[in-house]
Amino acid sequence: MNEAKVFVVDDDLSVCDSLFELLEAAGYTVETFQSAEEFLEICTPDTYGCIILDVNMPGMDGPALQKELARRKLILPIIFLSGQGTIPLTVRAIKAGAMDFLTKPVKSSLLLTRVQEAMEQLSVLRRQTETSESIAARMSLLTERESEVMQLAVAGNTNKEIAQCLGISYRTVEIHRSRIMQKTGASNLLELARLCSYHVENR
Repeated sequence: MNEAKVFVVDDDLSVCDSLFELLEAAGYTVETFQSAEEFLEICTPDTYGCIILDVNMPGMDGPALQKELARRKLILPIIFLSGQGTIPLTVRAIKAGAMDFLTKPVKSSLLLTRVQEAMEQLSVLRRQTETSESIAARMSLLTERESEVMQLAVAGNTNKEIAQCLGISYRTVEIHRSRIMQKTGASNLLELARLCSYHVENR
């Protein structure tokens, strides 16, 4: 896994420099960018960390970058830092998933607290994503018929009822169920139901 970094995106070079010094002194690995476009050039699915993001910048502004990152499904907690924050803008940013919306000048202690919280959230989100991807990978191993059998099984149907519903033999249902448990790694029907539910909710 890549090292978590703090990405500072602000068109004001003095802000970038001061935040770099503050965060580096606190033990973080920091990269600064003076435009959203510059940050997007290095941004990949493996980019790992949180962003301290200015609102008003030439070209793509902060909220537009937030929207683009969401479109790309990138896990990067965002802390907005702006000299011109308004309540409607703050509300929109938070509703769109930002961790916080701070105004300049900001107290160093408050910013460092928010960055620490962002890193903690990042770890939780990464674990959730890894779990979701692992379950999706296991579910993708199932054949179409096995998926049908699984859905009927977790819905509470007996092997006999599944066989009647799908027009196959009882023995064939048993074979399918055995393969389903093997492919998904589930040890019992309850665990299979949980995996199935998690997969549906996180697709």
